[in-house]
Amino acid sequence: MSILVTGATGTIGSLITHGLASAGADVTAFVRTRGKVSFPDGVTEVVGDLTDVPSMRAAFSSVRTLFLLNAVTPDELTQALIALNLAREAGIERIVYLSVIHADKFTNVPHFTGKYTVERMIESLGIPATILRPAYFMQNEFMVQKAIEDYGVYPMPIGGAGVSMIDARDIAEIAVAELLRRDRAPSALATVTLDLVGPQTLTGTSVAQAWSAALGRDVVYAGDDVAAFEGQMAAFGPSWLAYDMRLMMAGIQTFGMQAAEGAIAPLESILGHPLRTYENFVREATTKA
Repeated sequence: MSILVTGATGTIGSLITHGLASAGADVTAFVRTRGKVSFPDGVTEVVGDLTDVPSMRAAFSSVRTLFLLNAVTPDELTQALIALNLAREAGIERIVYLSVIHADKFTNVPHFTGKYTVERMIESLGIPATILRPAYFMQNEFMVQKAIEDYGVYPMPIGGAGVSMIDARDIAEIAVAELLRRDRAPSALATVTLDLVGPQTLTGTSVAQAWSAALGRDVVYAGDDVAAFEGQMAAFGPSWLAYDMRLMMAGIQTFGMQAAEGAIAPLESILGHPLRTYENFVREATTKA
């Protein structure tokens, strides 16, 4: 019986797939197109789609443990609820679900409320799971790195309430640890929820300062204008996604994105090393560039 990883070709899913393979686990990567990325030896690819029930039933037939990641799409909630129902139908009782921090607080943000609905389904049906609730990914900055370097402006309107950004590599390592813990347990384990955060509270201004230090020249924060941000997003992608991201940024400015006091130590205990800092991430990003 294998561990099935959905979203296996994405940023988090590919890291998890490699991490599980390195740990000697029997891993199956759920992909839309075979051969799109290079997986480690021993990883089995199964082709399917989260909106295609027969392909999911076939994929779940030899699975003991499931990593469920649903990308931000118009039908994200439908995909997740169908996947959990089919997992339950297949008798899968070892699940790690990737949600988002403050899913219950950002109630007007479509993909936050969608993930919170999935959390409620997990709770109401008593599905044994680890719910991972990550804050803003540091790797999101790759989307705006060229703008930062070319124009000296940090354009993401994250405001000043404070965001505990987390490195995707730390998210993946924690997910791998939880998948292995559940997969290797003699029986289904109790449901747990983990807020995944980085070790620092960052603002638009402090983030710009980190880029200034790494680049050796001034980088300024572009400000809190979420309407302008929506317009920039809509120029490169679908309008529904641009609006969803605008609502998220407005929520970040209002509420921040931080975990409760005492959250760092348990995460570092799972990792076995300190959480990666934003400054180190930026230094790595600028060195590679």
